[in-house]
Amino acid sequence: MNIHLQSAHLVAIVTIALVTALLLAVKFRPATWRGVVLEAVVANVGAILAVLAFEVLTA
Repeated sequence: MNIHLQSAHLVAIVTIALVTALLLAVKFRPATWRGVVLEAVVANVGAILAVLAFEVLTA
């Protein structure tokens, strides 16, 4: 099975990551820069996994 990421997938990854990071920031209110970085990493990993899962399900 080949996974082909196109520009629309990259836009979806960025959108999901930004929304997830915003929701995490509102919920946990990080006090340090390490907390902000951790939330950004979690949001980006979640966004990439969501887009890859969608790609696998629709392939």
